[in-house]
Amino acid sequence: MKVLLILPPTDSAIKRVVGTTGPPLGLAYLASMIREEHDVRIIDGIAEDLTFEDVMKILKRYDPDMVGITATTSAIYDAYAVAKIAKNLNENVFVVMGGPHVTFTPELTMRECPCIDAVVRGEGELTFKELVDAVDKGRSLKGILGLSYQEENGKIRNEPPRPLIQNVDDIPIPSYDLLPMDKYIADKTPFGTIMTSRGCPFNCAFCSSSLQFGKRWRGHSVDRVIEELSILRYDYGRREIEFLDDTFTLNKVRAVKIAEAIKREGLDITWTASSRVNTFNEKVAKAMKAGGCHTVYFGIESGSQKTLDFIGKGITPEQSLEAVKTAKKAGLQALGSFIIGFPQETREEVETTIKFAKKVGVDFAQFTIATPYPGTRLWTYAIQNNLLLTRNWRKYTTIDPVMKLKHFTPEGIAKMLRRAYLSFYLRPKVLLKDLLERHGFILKRAIRGILNIYYGTKRSREAGEIPLKTMSFD
Repeated sequence: MKVLLILPPTDSAIKRVVGTTGPPLGLAYLASMIREEHDVRIIDGIAEDLTFEDVMKILKRYDPDMVGITATTSAIYDAYAVAKIAKNLNENVFVVMGGPHVTFTPELTMRECPCIDAVVRGEGELTFKELVDAVDKGRSLKGILGLSYQEENGKIRNEPPRPLIQNVDDIPIPSYDLLPMDKYIADKTPFGTIMTSRGCPFNCAFCSSSLQFGKRWRGHSVDRVIEELSILRYDYGRREIEFLDDTFTLNKVRAVKIAEAIKREGLDITWTASSRVNTFNEKVAKAMKAGGCHTVYFGIESGSQKTLDFIGKGITPEQSLEAVKTAKKAGLQALGSFIIGFPQETREEVETTIKFAKKVGVDFAQFTIATPYPGTRLWTYAIQNNLLLTRNWRKYTTIDPVMKLKHFTPEGIAKMLRRAYLSFYLRPKVLLKDLLERHGFILKRAIRGILNIYYGTKRSREAGEIPLKTMSFD
């Protein structure tokens, strides 16, 4: 059977600001699950700069039996467009969709786009493989765990959730060879991405990760991680790597072992990874630095303890101060994520976060507006309290206000977001360091991002994705 996996074209905020997006690893994992038995191809509509007309031509030429589509919430209408194109070309093609958005909105997804035959919910590898085999052999879809689908009578059936894959080393290495690897370049530097663990035991109000991939953290073995990194390094010449784990340092012992193995194997790579401020210590920091890490991403989120408690972050501002201090002492750069615009947040609390971003000592700051994505506790809170300003998924970008706030108008919180970026980056300390060390690189990126995101065309304001949480700064 011929299977075409597609990341749809979209006007990506990430690509406008930093020049590229990362590889769709989710599709590459799915391809690895079925490629021994089926003919499979991956299309990255964003990285390849495709139009919908280009996608239509590819569909015509390849003539797949199944089309699998993934998309972020803000790009879901582009996924619908691809589904419609596929069905218009061949009414018998089976269209399936996956990803975090559709995982939590399967019925709504299929109502909004009747061209979709099925939705793969949650961790998709095993469900997708069973689905492909069933469609190939003409079997009933009934009983495929983790699948939602349209029955012949038009009703939507949700099969029970699929248990999580216990040993993630059983999942094949993603099919990097089916991706346009030459397109993933940021600031003239080719980069690769890797996900070495799944699951998150925490329950932050704005994040759906623990609901999609489970609360039980599951990590690849050190040997598996090194094997995959070696493929990126030697087969594709990638010296810059972004670890996509929600919390690379959740298991601190394993994080140290991976960093030590990278150094021991002489992989000669530089990399970024994410950490919670309370899963980071001096030993981890030193090992990461020695292993080639140059930047660690911390989800600091707020300088207000009241806000941190509301979102269930489980940290304190003091822990953030200590974690950043530890990273800097080890020679690592720190990137901090900050979120403003929670429903009850006061102007004083937002001001506290902006000030804290400068006080905490991070080298780079990413500010976003609290966005209630489907599946999150924030979404439930917004629904229960009638806070949604729109259900136009195009607006769910983390840079457009989509919730009613007690103390801010939509224009007011957007203004605070602009102020946060300008306040952080347009400081004498930051500008002087940037001019001396990086020839204005940080300043140019900050200003370019602000202009592109906030003062762009109507189209650029209405389309986009969640900003990159970690980037290469070399």
